[in-house]
Amino acid sequence: MSNDAPFVDDIERSRAKTDVTADFYAKALEASKQFRTEYKERYKAIKAKDMPMERTADGLIKHIINEGMNTTECCIDIYMQFIEAGKATGTSRHLTEEVAFVIEGEGHDLHWDVQFHCADEFIWEWDAEPKKFEWGPGDFIYIPPYCAHKRFNSGSDGEARVVVINSRIMKAIGFDWFDQLEPAAGFEDLWVPPDN
Repeated sequence: MSNDAPFVDDIERSRAKTDVTADFYAKALEASKQFRTEYKERYKAIKAKDMPMERTADGLIKHIINEGMNTTECCIDIYMQFIEAGKATGTSRHLTEEVAFVIEGEGHDLHWDVQFHCADEFIWEWDAEPKKFEWGPGDFIYIPPYCAHKRFNSGSDGEARVVVINSRIMKAIGFDWFDQLEPAAGFEDLWVPPDN
């Protein structure tokens, strides 16, 4: 096909080029080269003693894999959630799916499912009443995208430990929508209310 194809008119041809220049492509190539070099030095194994603890608005967690830990894992974050007997996490929501595996303890999750539709913009509406999901050791918990959720340890004398896994992929494609709707009891000092 020649450059003079009938569907290309002079106006479109004149818009095709500009005097504005950039070096985005060259920088992307250099960044990829640098990443591959640095990636070889990232950790492939993390000792339990090197996994940092963090007090968060959602409660106490131990990071197993996190993008801030310089690991070879680039797609998921994993942490262990510690919930004291009779206590609960805060309430949060995020556009990523979440999966959790119960190591120790018994309790339940409350999930406020979300419905949305897109007119001129996204319109999100959460259920007024949550669904309740009981869990115990060895159980798997699934939290759908952008579902508001809260986790409770219903035991009276033991800590619950739950391993939580989230994807970083949504963040990478521009959907880093993550809100802490309320803090866990005792962690209010770490809470920043969302802009709603």
